[in-house]
Amino acid sequence: MVSREARPRLRGRQTECEALDRLVATVQAGRSSMLVLRGEAGIGKSALLEYARDSAAGCRIARAAGVESEMELAYGGLHQLCAPFLDRLDRLPEPQRAALGTAFGLCTGTPPDRFLVGLAVLSLLADASDREPLVCLIDDAQWLDRVSAQTLAFVARRLLAERVGLVLAVREPSLDDELTGLTGSELTGLPQLEVGRLGDADARAVLDSVTPGRLDERVRDRIVAEAQGNPLALLELPRGLTPAELAGGFGRPDARPPAGQIEQSFLRRVEPLPRDTRLLLLVAAAEPVGDVTLLTRAAELLGIETAAAAAPAEAAGLITIGTRVRFRHPLVRSMAYRAAALEDRHRVHRALADATDPEADPDRRAWHLANAAAFADEEVAAELERSADRAQARGGVAAAAAFLERAAELSPDPGRRGVRGLAAARAKYRAGGYDAAFELLDAAELSPLGDRDRAQADLLRGQITFASTSAGAALPLLLKAARRLEPLDAGLARETYRDALNAAMAAGHLPSGAQAADIAGATLGAPPGPPPRRNNLLLDGVARAAVEGYAAGVPLVRQALEAFRADGVSREEGLGWLPFACRMAHNVWDFETWSVLSFRLVELARETGSLAVLPSALHMLVANRVLAGELAAADALVAEAVTIGEVTGSRSMAQYAALVLAAWTGREAATREASEAVTRDLAIQGEGKVLTATQWAGAVLGNGLGRYEEAYVAAERGAEHPQELGGTYLRSLIELVEAAARSGRPARAAEAAAKLDEMAAAAGTDWALGTSAMARAQVSGGASAEELYREAIERLGRTEVRTSLARARLLYGEWLRRENRRVDAREQLGVAYEALSGMGAEAFAERARRELQATGETVRRRGVEERVALTAQEAQIARLAGDGLTNPEIGAQLFISPHTVEWHLRKVFAKLGIVSRKQITAKLLQAAQPSSSYPRSA
Repeated sequence: MVSREARPRLRGRQTECEALDRLVATVQAGRSSMLVLRGEAGIGKSALLEYARDSAAGCRIARAAGVESEMELAYGGLHQLCAPFLDRLDRLPEPQRAALGTAFGLCTGTPPDRFLVGLAVLSLLADASDREPLVCLIDDAQWLDRVSAQTLAFVARRLLAERVGLVLAVREPSLDDELTGLTGSELTGLPQLEVGRLGDADARAVLDSVTPGRLDERVRDRIVAEAQGNPLALLELPRGLTPAELAGGFGRPDARPPAGQIEQSFLRRVEPLPRDTRLLLLVAAAEPVGDVTLLTRAAELLGIETAAAAAPAEAAGLITIGTRVRFRHPLVRSMAYRAAALEDRHRVHRALADATDPEADPDRRAWHLANAAAFADEEVAAELERSADRAQARGGVAAAAAFLERAAELSPDPGRRGVRGLAAARAKYRAGGYDAAFELLDAAELSPLGDRDRAQADLLRGQITFASTSAGAALPLLLKAARRLEPLDAGLARETYRDALNAAMAAGHLPSGAQAADIAGATLGAPPGPPPRRNNLLLDGVARAAVEGYAAGVPLVRQALEAFRADGVSREEGLGWLPFACRMAHNVWDFETWSVLSFRLVELARETGSLAVLPSALHMLVANRVLAGELAAADALVAEAVTIGEVTGSRSMAQYAALVLAAWTGREAATREASEAVTRDLAIQGEGKVLTATQWAGAVLGNGLGRYEEAYVAAERGAEHPQELGGTYLRSLIELVEAAARSGRPARAAEAAAKLDEMAAAAGTDWALGTSAMARAQVSGGASAEELYREAIERLGRTEVRTSLARARLLYGEWLRRENRRVDAREQLGVAYEALSGMGAEAFAERARRELQATGETVRRRGVEERVALTAQEAQIARLAGDGLTNPEIGAQLFISPHTVEWHLRKVFAKLGIVSRKQITAKLLQAAQPSSSYPRSA
C-alpha cells in the first residue's frame, strides 16, 4: 500500500477539492463514487486529478489518459486503465475473461460483445478493490476512443457497493471543436462539476508563485486580465517572458515560441480581418500594459480610427477594448505580433514611441524607438543606455540588461558596441541570466576592447562562473583577472582578489591549483585600493588570517565589520562587499553583525533583483537563522532559494542551505537526501566544501541522535581542512569535541577543544568564548567543568545564538545527571527540552526528553499541535508584519503580491488567535521562547 499525505488545497479550487475529498472519503468508507470534471483547456483539471491522487491515502491509484492520435484505436483507453490488473484476469467468469482478452488482443476470437466487455471491466475493478480501495483517474477523456468512453460510462453507472472511485476530466469544446471526440452523451447522468476560472485575487497569487523576480504591476495586471482566470495561462505565460518583460514590459511579444494549433486557430480568425484592424491588433500587441489612451494616440498617428478598426476584432472574439486593452488569450497577442510583417512592426513601434510622453515614460519610449530601428542608430543606442542607468538606479537589473543588450545591437561603432555588450552581460549576470550573459560576453570580446575592458571581461567571466557553476571553477578565472587588473585599476584588482578569496572559502580545499593562502599572498602584494578604508581593512584582515594565522587577521576584520555595520553602503558596493563581510562576520564569531549584514544583503539583493547574489545571501541567512533557533524562518528562506535556483539553473547554494536546515531539524531521511543532492551536483564535485559540509551535517545529526561514533567519524572528516578560515571547519570542531568526548576519545576531544579555544580567544566575542567554554567543559571534570558550563550558559545567554545556548544547557544537564544531581539536572534539561522542541530541533529535543526521563521525570513528546502551526511562509510573513512592514513591503521582499500577503495574514491571525498586527510579535515570542516550566511527574 502506498502511503500518501493529504496535499494542500489548490488555490481558488475549494469547491472542486471538497468534491474530490468527498469522493475519496466515500470510497474509503466502502462505497463507490464517480465525478466528471469539465472545463476549458488549461483550467486545472489535471491539477485536480493530481490533488485527488495525493489525497487518496490508503488507496490504490489507476491512471489513464486520452491520446488524440489513438482516438481511432478501439479499447486503447480502457487498456491503459486495466493493464495493472490483467494478472487478475483469470478470476473473471470465462465469458467475461474471453471478451476482455479479445478486446485487448491477448487472445484471438470473434469480436467481443461490448456488454460482456463492460461487465468484465466492472468485475476486474471490483476485484482489484478487494484488498484496498481503488481510485481511477482518467485525464483528457474527450480524446478517449468511443468504445472506451462508452464502457467507462457503463461501469460508472453500475458501481455501487464496490470500493471504487472514478474521476474523468473532460475538456470542453472551445477553439478547435474538431479535436474533441467525446460528444458528452456517453456521460449523461453522471455527477458533473464545471471547473471555472479563477478570480482576480487567486489569479494574481498563482502568477506571483511562478515569478520570483521583480514584476511590474502594470504587466501583472495585463497578464491577469488576458489569462482570464485560466491557471495554465497564468503559469505558462511568465515562463515564456524574459526577465526584462516581467520587470517592466521591456520585451517583444514574438520572443516566445508558437503554441501550435491553438495559435493557428487564432491566426485563422485574424487573416480575414481588414488591414486597419490587423494593424490595430499589432499596436495593441506591441504595447505591453494595455493602455487604451496610448493605443488610441498611436492608432491616430497611423491613420487608424480606433473604434471602427476594433469592431471586427471584438466581433471575432479576439480583443476587448474598455478601460484596458484585453486580448482573448495571451496567444492572440503573440500571434498578432509574430504574424505581422517586419515593416509593419517598425511602423507601429515608431508610432508608439511618438505617442509616448518622453517626460512621463522615457524608458518605454526608448524601447519602442529601439524596436522601430531597422539599422544601427547611435542616438537610439545612447538613449537606451540612459534608460539602463535609470533602471539600475531603480534596482531593475533585468530591465537594464534588456536596454543595454539592444543598445549594443544598435551601436554603429564597434568599440562602443563591445563596451555596451560588456555592460549588458554584467546586467544579465546580476539578473541571473547566466547563459545569456555568457553569450553577450562572447560577443563583446569579439569587439576591439581596450586592456581594462578585456580585464573586466575576464573578471565577469569568473563572476558568472562562480554564480552559475561553482566557486572552484571560477577561482582560476578570478585570479587571472585580478593579476591582469593590477597595473590597470588597483581598486578593481582588489575587488577581484576579494571575489577570488570568497570563492576559495566557498569551495574549500581543492585537489589542485591555487588555495586560499596563495590568493591571500597575492592580495597582500597588490597595490592598495581607494577608499573607503573599511574595504581594504577587511580584505587585508582576511588575507593576513590566511597567511599569518587566524589571530593575526581577526582584529582587522572586526574593525572593518564595525564600519560596515555602522556606515551606509551603496547598492553597487553592497552587492560586491556584503557577501564577503557576512561570511567573515560568521568566521570571527560576531553573531550580531552577521545577523545585521545578512538581513541587509538579502534585502538589497531582493530590491535590486540581483539573482546572482541572492542565493548565496539566502544561504548565509539560513545558517544565521538556524543558529538563532528560528528554524521555521530558515525553512521559508530555503524554499525561496530553491525557487531562485530553479529560475537561474544554479542550485548549489539552495542545496547547501537545505543541508544546514535538515541537519539541525534532526530528520535523518531529510538530511541524507540533502547530503546526496550536494554530492550529486556535478558542478561542485571536487570541491572540499562538498565533503566538509556533508560530513558536518552528518556530525550534527549523529550528535543529535546520540549516535556518537557516527558523529565522530563525520566530524573528523569535516574538520580536515583548517585553512578554510573558519566556516565549516569551525562548526565541525564543535561537533568533534562532543562526539569524541562521548565516544570515549578524551584526548582527541581535548585537542579539538584547544583549537576552538585558540580561535575564540582571538575573536573575543561572547559567542566565541561561550562556545569555547562549552567545549572545554566537556573535557574537564568536577568543579572546573561546572564552572565552564555556567560560563558557557551565561555568555551564550547574552547572544542570539539560541541553538548553542539550548545545547549548552542540554550538555550541562546531562553532566549533572551523571553526577547524580537529579534536581539540578531537571532544571537545565527541562529548559533545554522546551527550547529545542519549540524551535524544531527534533533530534536534540528528543535527546533532552530521554535525559529528563532518566532523572525520574515523566515527559511527553511535544507534538506539532503544541507549537504554533504556522507554515514556513506564514511564519516569515508574520515576523515581517510584526516588524511593522506593510503588505506591499512584505510582498516586495518575498516576491508575492500584497493580496497574497493579506491572504496569509488572515490565516496567521486565525492560527494565533489574534485580531491585530500589534499582537503578532508577542505571540511569536511566546511560541518560540522556552517556557518557565515543563511537564513534571506527579
